[in-house]
Amino acid sequence: MFKRDWDRRTCAKRGHVTYAPAEPELAAGLHASTALGDAWRCLRCGDFALGAPHGSGPAANAPLVPRGKALRDLFILRFLAVERILRGVLILIVAFGVWKFSNSQDAVHKVFDQDLTVFKPVTDHFNWDIEHSPIVDTIRKTFDYKKSTLLIVAGALVAYALIEIVEAFGLWLGKRWAEYLTVIATAAFLPLEGYELHEKVSVLKICTLLLNIAAVVWIMLSKRLFGLRGGVVAFEAERHSASLLEVEQAAGTVPPSRGSHART
Repeated sequence: MFKRDWDRRTCAKRGHVTYAPAEPELAAGLHASTALGDAWRCLRCGDFALGAPHGSGPAANAPLVPRGKALRDLFILRFLAVERILRGVLILIVAFGVWKFSNSQDAVHKVFDQDLTVFKPVTDHFNWDIEHSPIVDTIRKTFDYKKSTLLIVAGALVAYALIEIVEAFGLWLGKRWAEYLTVIATAAFLPLEGYELHEKVSVLKICTLLLNIAAVVWIMLSKRLFGLRGGVVAFEAERHSASLLEVEQAAGTVPPSRGSHART
């Protein structure tokens, strides 16, 4: 069965990432001499690339290039980032609409009542009491809201949209603080989404609720947030073990030195 190689696919788009470690034994495993010149092994896909390395120095200072599972996780985070940015923009549009409505509430009310009379002959023909329709009643209730209340709603929507947009940029860049923010913000709104689903079931609401639950669970477990599965220490160790330099060390080229990589 065909399996997509995300490491090589990413290198094909962005180019290889090579590094010359200062340790001779380790450098020998990552370097090759060819008829066309020196070649260095890519830290992401493992292929040899012609030309000078992009960096050099101690193995402990080598760049941590997302590859394998870490790279796939980054793709998922960026999918969530796109969903967040789209949602944030949509909420900003709604907030702008609420703000505009608050400034012209009376005028819109008059236009609504005038236009409603145009449809009355048609609705009367089908014996539909449009004056007491649930939809019309809901719209009319909004006309009774105070301007200050509508402004508060607009402000709250803007704040929510900004949180979504900040989440989106942080997730796109793979920032750990954004993962915490996403989990906390998303989990905080799950009860509200459940209540809305209880009030009125729809396919969109069900899909949105399931997506958010899945996102919270996946981020918490895969990124080892809140101390889960060893917490940040285990997460950093997993990231470093994905480096080809660490793979070479684990193979016995040079003694492993994970202690120099630990972070908190």
